[in-house]
Amino acid sequence: MDSQPPTTGQKHGPVPVTMAVRQRLQKLFEHGQRCAEKQDHDYANELFSQCVVEDPGNLIYLQTFLANLQNKYGDNKKGAKLAGLKIKSHRSTLTKAKGKGDWPTAWKAACAALACNPWDTTTLLELASAYAEIGCDETQLACLRWALNVDPKSAEVNRHAAIALQRIGQFDQAIACWQRVEQAKPHDEEALQAISRLSVEKTIHDGGYESSLHKTDQAGSADDQEESVSSPEERARNALADDPANIENYLHLADILIYESRFDEVEQLLEQGHNAAGGGDLRIRERSEDLQLCRMHQQVAIAEQQVQHQPTDENRQLLQNLRKQANQVELEVYAAKSDRDPGNTRLKFELGLRQKQAGKIRDAITTLQTARDDPKRKALVLLELGECFQKIEQYKLALSNYELSIEACEEPDSEVRRLALYRAGVLSTGLRELDRAERHLTDLASLDFGYRDVADRLDKINQLRNSG
Repeated sequence: MDSQPPTTGQKHGPVPVTMAVRQRLQKLFEHGQRCAEKQDHDYANELFSQCVVEDPGNLIYLQTFLANLQNKYGDNKKGAKLAGLKIKSHRSTLTKAKGKGDWPTAWKAACAALACNPWDTTTLLELASAYAEIGCDETQLACLRWALNVDPKSAEVNRHAAIALQRIGQFDQAIACWQRVEQAKPHDEEALQAISRLSVEKTIHDGGYESSLHKTDQAGSADDQEESVSSPEERARNALADDPANIENYLHLADILIYESRFDEVEQLLEQGHNAAGGGDLRIRERSEDLQLCRMHQQVAIAEQQVQHQPTDENRQLLQNLRKQANQVELEVYAAKSDRDPGNTRLKFELGLRQKQAGKIRDAITTLQTARDDPKRKALVLLELGECFQKIEQYKLALSNYELSIEACEEPDSEVRRLALYRAGVLSTGLRELDRAERHLTDLASLDFGYRDVADRLDKINQLRNSG
């Protein structure tokens, strides 16, 4: 061997690979390709693994390594038999090595784990994280894209992908990933804030402003400084001064100020925009509604931090009160948005959730029923309806909606389906429909035996049968 693998303990920056190493790895890679063409996937995997381990920043090596394994397993999306058992020790080694900065061991463990199942998203995310630590953006994104192909609706996978994409300025793709997080986990605060923040950054970027709102570098000549010193805010203010009748100028400046949480200034600015538009511009009204939400979210976030640092009864009560206020503000905003766009099922869904949270259960039922036709949220809407009916003690309707939610789930192991199975099983038990309860809870246990208290509830069903 004429080189050493990546140095243990190095945590930042792609590992340099000498020309001699590149030439040797290229020969191994070409040999591996010939083996793969002959369907000798195991030997090809050994060769490709060596390439991945010694040159972790090489996108072609990683892609070919994964493609060979995909062909080996006939794209079965499961990998080897008993892969779940075989892969655990390799994943554990990968995690520990990554924590120590022992990159050679980390890459080898990752290759060994993926050799068992190249569709294992846990390993793919861990490997992507390792690539990120040494600054290998291309291979990190390749892992994340592969994981997204495996589980495109996963909140965890989309969250990791969104963070990586926003870091490199891929705003549209990042926003799309955060939106999938929000679909999988409605009201996810991180996703909602990220979508809002990235939309602002995209507006700034598309408008020709700097990619961030920090001050520009003041080095250079006086003339250069004069040209470059203007910040995004100054440019937006100049554009507004030049054309105060253009409502877009108010909106661009508002986005910048909202990004910096300068809410009082935004309020004054939007009032000016309202007057300039003659009082009838819908965009100004919607931005004012967004401002209300941002204010409340910030207040809740501050209160949450206070509880973390000083978990007193007074701080907990304050947080509880602010959350109620935030829900009321959201309820009013979504009611207004829904009235303006009555055919928008997403807005109906969001409104129904806020009505439910506010204790307006019957209103929530009526609203959520109008959102059942949304194919993206049908299973979740039915689950929420089931909970609403259960709150007003309409147990048969509740159980019916839980079971419809189970049927509507496209992903057999999604969190929505798990919760619907659990709710249906618990409610069926309470209604003494034991066969029905056992069927739902058994299905849930087969997916996740550790889910909540599902094992205890199955035991309870047996006890009820025996006592009867």
